[in-house]
Amino acid sequence: MTTIAVIGSGSWGTALGMVLADNGHQVRMWARRADQINEINTSKTNSRYLPDVTLPDNLKGFTQLHEAVVDSEVVVLAVPVKAIREETKKLLEAAKRPLTVIHVSKGIEPGTQKRVSEMIEEEAAAYSTLKAVVALSGPSHAEEVSRRQPTTVTVSSLDVNAAQLAQDLFMNQNFRVYTHTDLVGVELGGALKNIIALVCGVTNGLGYGDNTKAAIMTRGLAEITRMGVKLGADPLTFSGLSGLGDLIVTCTSVHSRNWRAGQMIGKGLSLDEVLDQMGMAVEGVRTTQAAFEMAQRYDVEMPITSAIYSVLFNNVKPHEAAGELMGRVKKHEEEQLTEHTRKKD
Repeated sequence: MTTIAVIGSGSWGTALGMVLADNGHQVRMWARRADQINEINTSKTNSRYLPDVTLPDNLKGFTQLHEAVVDSEVVVLAVPVKAIREETKKLLEAAKRPLTVIHVSKGIEPGTQKRVSEMIEEEAAAYSTLKAVVALSGPSHAEEVSRRQPTTVTVSSLDVNAAQLAQDLFMNQNFRVYTHTDLVGVELGGALKNIIALVCGVTNGLGYGDNTKAAIMTRGLAEITRMGVKLGADPLTFSGLSGLGDLIVTCTSVHSRNWRAGQMIGKGLSLDEVLDQMGMAVEGVRTTQAAFEMAQRYDVEMPITSAIYSVLFNNVKPHEAAGELMGRVKKHEEEQLTEHTRKKD
């Protein structure tokens, strides 16, 4: 039995805390809101994020960060990507011993174009309390995980032992965990698929059907892979759980925040109206900005990303962006994905 802190009490942090608690670990969940922590401790529910789900008795809530991490050597960091740097600093300041940080956030930072593990490592440079960083990714809606439905994910780290530790902590009969050595590919796949999910939602909002969705997903995977290979990832990673698997589940399910946000945009709502109605982080929006910057920086062709960027940030109408995508110059479908031999028209 291990004491594990979960930083962030949204739907995903809570669901993963339940998995760890089911495995017999003592889970100490941190959140800012006292009313939410009181509900977790007294009613064993987190009704705002996971209605109709009963939490295990060995999952307890805390509003003081140092109380959540005091006895922990492993921390699950489950906060939006925009909060990663701030919460990492607070976490490492509160830690009394070196921590293995398992992050479960999927996104890229605009401006720096850093992956989440890079952001954590960068903030940890001023401290001596970071032992290793692990990324957990894959097709895994919190709503289904919390109901103990069969789910498979991948964990990856530059430290093989840390990845294996995460696998041991989380794996059970309902939650199967694979290890992977390609940290770059695992993080990029999990982040960039959110962009494609936004676009699939937009096409649904426009009234388009399955043909369009299949095209967006397939060509979306191609541009995700192009960028991944450019940054040193193994192209095969994007055929796995953190690539194709996560792409499928995020682009086809009403559980997906990115899909729902895209659908509202396709129906004519502005980005500000959508974010206000969602009330939760839509990681694909900031990641679209970061990926657009990356495509320009590394000269990687990402037409779907460019199209949704124009909709989100340049006030282009969704149907106009779709027309521009369909009207691009003729191409071969076969694409060589290595950066030295990628075909050009």
